[in-house]
Amino acid sequence: MTGFLIFAVVLGALLWAFARFGAWVKRKGIGGGIMGPIDEAWHPSAERFRRETVIHEQRVLPPRPGDDRFTP
Repeated sequence: MTGFLIFAVVLGALLWAFARFGAWVKRKGIGGGIMGPIDEAWHPSAERFRRETVIHEQRVLPPRPGDDRFTP
């Protein structure tokens, strides 16, 4: 029973660490370079959406401090 408990704790810790790493990669925006070639092989139209997202992010500017037009 102790072996199963240790296995469950280690597995839970690994899954938690992978989830935290995935959230960090998504927050930093660095996952596209790693998964790009794999994504292109399995989902060829993903490159078009990725380019559209980059263009949209470049066009949208964050509101400046003190700009009251965007506050509810």
